Amino acid sequence: MDQQLINLVNKLQDVFASIGVSNNIDLPQITVIGSQSSGKSSVLENIVGRDFLPRGTGIVTRRPLVLQLINRPATSKPAQANGDKADGEKAEDAMAKVQLNENNPDEWGEFLHLPGQKFHDFHKIRDEIVRDTEKMTGKNAGISPNPINLRIFSPNVLTLTLVDLPGLTKVPVGDQPRDIEKQIRDMLLRFISKPNAIILAVTAANTDLANSDGLKMAREVDPEGTRTIGVLTKVDLMDQGTDVVDILAGRVIPLRLGYVPVVNRGQRDIDQSKSISSALENEKRFFENHSSYAGKAQYCGTPWLARKLNIILMHHIRNTLPDIKARISQQLGKYQAELAALGGPMGETNPGSLVLSTITEFCSEFRSAIDGNTNDLSLNELSGGARISFVFHELYNNGVKSIDPFDQVKDGDIRTILYNSSGSTPSLFVGTTAFEVIVKQQIRRLEEPSLRCCALVYDELIRILAHLLTKTQTFKRYPELKDRFNLVVISFFKSCMQPTNKLVTDMVAMQACYVNTTHPDFIGGHRAMALVNDRMNANKPPEKPVDPKKIPPSALNNGKDLDADFKKDEPSFFNSFFSKDKQPKKKTAAMEAPPAVIKPIASLSERESMETDVIKLLIQSYYSVVKREMIDMVPKAITYNLVNFAKENLQRELLEHLYKPEVLEELLKESPDIVARRRECVKMVGALNAAEAIVAAV
Repeated sequence: MDQQLINLVNKLQDVFASIGVSNNIDLPQITVIGSQSSGKSSVLENIVGRDFLPRGTGIVTRRPLVLQLINRPATSKPAQANGDKADGEKAEDAMAKVQLNENNPDEWGEFLHLPGQKFHDFHKIRDEIVRDTEKMTGKNAGISPNPINLRIFSPNVLTLTLVDLPGLTKVPVGDQPRDIEKQIRDMLLRFISKPNAIILAVTAANTDLANSDGLKMAREVDPEGTRTIGVLTKVDLMDQGTDVVDILAGRVIPLRLGYVPVVNRGQRDIDQSKSISSALENEKRFFENHSSYAGKAQYCGTPWLARKLNIILMHHIRNTLPDIKARISQQLGKYQAELAALGGPMGETNPGSLVLSTITEFCSEFRSAIDGNTNDLSLNELSGGARISFVFHELYNNGVKSIDPFDQVKDGDIRTILYNSSGSTPSLFVGTTAFEVIVKQQIRRLEEPSLRCCALVYDELIRILAHLLTKTQTFKRYPELKDRFNLVVISFFKSCMQPTNKLVTDMVAMQACYVNTTHPDFIGGHRAMALVNDRMNANKPPEKPVDPKKIPPSALNNGKDLDADFKKDEPSFFNSFFSKDKQPKKKTAAMEAPPAVIKPIASLSERESMETDVIKLLIQSYYSVVKREMIDMVPKAITYNLVNFAKENLQRELLEHLYKPEVLEELLKESPDIVARRRECVKMVGALNAAEAIVAAV
């Protein structure tokens, strides 16, 4: 049962590796880390019992190697450790076999990228690792995170799964990339930071444990040391009188899973082709004969390390299996939903139905966005129709109200218009022509904010369009359909803008062409005159009462009796047009020609002030009436001619331009990214279905 658990994880690894995905659901695995020359490769070869890993100087392991060891009972003859001599065989002959790497029919390796091909010659396994690494990374010292999956079947191994990672390095050597340390570190963290990864930290025993690169990195992702196991290599190379007993007892850097000391072959042994079986025998004798380790020799060496890793991995898989099942189901549901959104494994098969449903969905969403019936209403900001309402009742309202009719027309201008509007005969009463001239000029100023309101509402409709094009899933699949939708809708909005602008312009022109002085809210001339008189009389000092009997004859008729003489200081009708030093000379025989330009210079007379105030009061009253009507009617006009018209006729417009047999194929051309993503989803759904079937059998 325990071996089945490890085989189950191996199958899951193969399923995901076959589609180019490395450990997608965080499968339990043992990751091997350590600095260069710490003895990682020798430890793995001792566990396997074969020479099969590339060797050399610098970075030799440049891609992760997923090593699946599978115990398979011998079929031809009793299991025999690699390099052991057979009965009656001389030691020299056994050594020669090792040097020639004689094939064992019960031992072979298989690469996932070469299905069905068995490698009985382990030297060829090494060559294939080098070849596939160089194929991915080139012949320089570059690295790649894409793993090599190697499965080794042997009666001499315990079922185990290990991931050999590149060794940590500090300084780039030769043609190594300048950031080689960061590249390796990032790759290692990507593997060991997963919660289900057991970290096998390899450290040379003849160095200070506090300086161990492997333990330091393991401590970053596993600060409590709950999933880290330490391996101490080169124990035989320690100085005389020193040992690793304190480390093994957990008195230096404690680890929950403990430490295992091992003795590997040295470079000289490798050069002399010393068999691994001989090296394991030497390792056993070393621990049994060493005074510090003799009492615990059975817990030292490579065989105990392999057994310990096997037990740890089985327990770890057993504990995480329910979580693995749940994660596979969750991922499967996620990718199936995404694949369905992408039109299924084969894509869309009925283009007409898709375009029709997209048009219907888009128009429904458009109406909902304007009416505020959408389900994804924003909590943080105004959106859709609420923004159009903001334009009407905040921006346009305040814009119209802020227009002051007297910021461009001053009192002096009103006086001049009064004189000009009376023509050649001075008026007896306040002229209404001046009022109409000025108020019409000011009404025309309302055209600019009204047209600006149209433009702002148009911008909000474009904003809604952009939001819907981003939101709808179909447009992500078909960029051509999205572009055509955008083009048709914008063109439709622009066609609606022309009659809307004309209607708003006509509304301003209607207000300007007819001044309705009978409007119930208009103040009227009599009331305006009364208000101005009351205001002027309130500012005058009270006059003393005069006895009519005591009025001199010359004072009657304001001194203008037929028999009365002209007063010397009587002002002229156009007196305010001249300053005091430019008064026209009187009693001159010859009259001068009038100036080329006649403008008022002096301040307003009492009569002119009164008439000007009356005109201003009339203008202010009527302009307020017009403002209120425009604030009320312009939003209605825009809503009728633009917003509601778009809501009611947009679907018809889209059907006319897009629902045509000759353009459907062109519209439904998928982007390369979508095609690639669907292919990935199909692969992932297939892999996850296979994974679900694998874990369901347990």
